[in-house]
Amino acid sequence: MERTDSRAQDELRFHRIIPDYVRTAAGSCLIETGGTRVICTASVEEGVPPFLKGSGQGWLTAEYAMLPASTGRRKARDGVKKDGRGVEISRLIGRALRQAVDRHLLNGYTVTIDCDVLEADGGTRTAAITGGFVALVCAVDRMMSRGQLKESPVRKHIAAVSAGIVGQNACLDLCYEEDSRAQVDMNFVMDDEGNLVELQGTGEGRPFSREELDTLLTMAERGCLELMSLQRRALGERAQLIAPPRTLVLASNNAHKVSEMKQLLAGHFDVLSMAEAGFDGDIDENGETFEENALIKARTVAQATGYPALGDDSGLEVDALGGEPGVRSARYAGMHGDDAANNALLMERMADIPEGERSAHFVCCAALATPDGRERVTRGECPGVIIDEARGSGGFGYDPYFETITGETFAEMAQEDKNKISHRARAIAAILPILEEELP
Repeated sequence: MERTDSRAQDELRFHRIIPDYVRTAAGSCLIETGGTRVICTASVEEGVPPFLKGSGQGWLTAEYAMLPASTGRRKARDGVKKDGRGVEISRLIGRALRQAVDRHLLNGYTVTIDCDVLEADGGTRTAAITGGFVALVCAVDRMMSRGQLKESPVRKHIAAVSAGIVGQNACLDLCYEEDSRAQVDMNFVMDDEGNLVELQGTGEGRPFSREELDTLLTMAERGCLELMSLQRRALGERAQLIAPPRTLVLASNNAHKVSEMKQLLAGHFDVLSMAEAGFDGDIDENGETFEENALIKARTVAQATGYPALGDDSGLEVDALGGEPGVRSARYAGMHGDDAANNALLMERMADIPEGERSAHFVCCAALATPDGRERVTRGECPGVIIDEARGSGGFGYDPYFETITGETFAEMAQEDKNKISHRARAIAAILPILEEELP
């Protein structure tokens, strides 16, 4: 098939994206798709719609319009009664770009994406989504530079393209002439993992087969990935704001614990200690359970830093001592963090406990708290026994006196082996799905 502009059937039209096209907008671009040209702007206002008040979320919406001369024959401007097609496309753009953001991170702001078509030659809605995403990222960059946002809320990369059956041939990115005679016309909105955000399709001239749909889908996926590459190129350094690792602050400055937690969370988050996040205040751990103390720590740090925080509280519970030292594990002998004194007191109280009754378990509760008030807690335990002579030179706290089911003490184990069975590893393993759900 000979296409009107001599392209291959699976080839995009010429595209150009010019960012920062409108100086007065928080974010903007001009996107050219063949003969289609759309100005996309992103405006930011403080506040959210009534249905979101008190939810700790922001909002993103969109408006689309074709300027009067965009089609060669003057199109009347919208009056009191808006053009139905424009309303439908506005809603499509809003739905598509809301999938790009974590609205909890929009921090009580509303972002409006306005897409105004200067010239229309097919694919105006998909061009508006692709350009609208660039305008959104530009606006986020400005919001972060002004201190309005702590982190980028852009969690997915979004682009859109059309495809259809013209004659009997599957074609990508239809121009108006092709679109007007297409047997099948479809619009695909996708993310960078190949997931469909929205799919609009109709058999304009005839039904289409599953095989034809699969062909169009394959074309569209490849086209969207090409468009994403163009978006990144247009954004330059600002492309780093697309789905960067989430920042997670550990509610601790304990070097051993921070190192262990960073290993456990490596690859998932940009993990900071309290000091690295700029928080050096005292936290009054006055809870009566590990769960309460973990939440107190996480809640305090999240509110102080503006980042999600992960607090944990852990300790040793010895069955023969009625659960001691429990929540007082770090200050068992009186002074917080005095490992030698704590271990000496433990040995003193265990002196008359026979070998078969020295069972114990380490407990860790991990708590997530976000600045907007979401909180979750998990618990992990590692069983073992208390021995009467220290073994091993690694670890910290009670590790030299705690023998696991492997026959080694925590202090004898390599860190990577400890991370497979420890109470902290189990609590973190339990909270990881929660972190990925709450902090996408």
